[in-house]
Amino acid sequence: MRTAVSWLLTIATAIVLVLAFEAEVAKPFRVPTASMEPTLHCARPESGCHARFSDRVIACEICYRFAAPHRGQIVVFHAPAGACGTGGVFVKRIVGMPGETVHEDLRGLIWIDGQPLHEPYVTAAARATDANRDETWRVPAGSYFMMGDNRGDSCDSRTWGAVQRSSLIGPVVLRYWPPTRLSL
Repeated sequence: MRTAVSWLLTIATAIVLVLAFEAEVAKPFRVPTASMEPTLHCARPESGCHARFSDRVIACEICYRFAAPHRGQIVVFHAPAGACGTGGVFVKRIVGMPGETVHEDLRGLIWIDGQPLHEPYVTAAARATDANRDETWRVPAGSYFMMGDNRGDSCDSRTWGAVQRSSLIGPVVLRYWPPTRLSL
């Protein structure tokens, strides 16, 4: 009887710790669309997906209590209501910071306050499918401009505007699934 109670107590403690960790520190998310290909994969047969399994990532919810978001981070956030017809939780990259001017030229290149943005994570093919735009956006104070790495197949801030900081869940800190793509 003592052994059973001990086991039950151990299991209950483990469950409470896991739930507390997930609620306050980090949460798992799945990448459902091709908007972040090839950086993060979604699963076929979804249009534009290259992998057999969708990548699963962990977002650090407490990270922004200790450090500010920065350009280039891949983040999980609550998209504005109705964004891309669905709203909900999205995974994108921070491209524009509060107060900046973001410009996309006819070649699909991004400019920040008149300076070209170095984006090694955007493939030439992704940039080519997104060419022929010539738009400029101003990022409001306290907001961030989000874009997918697969620009031609990404519904992002170019469509629904900047995301308020209060909508950021946290930066992606770990890709844990599939095991062959495990990485920080």
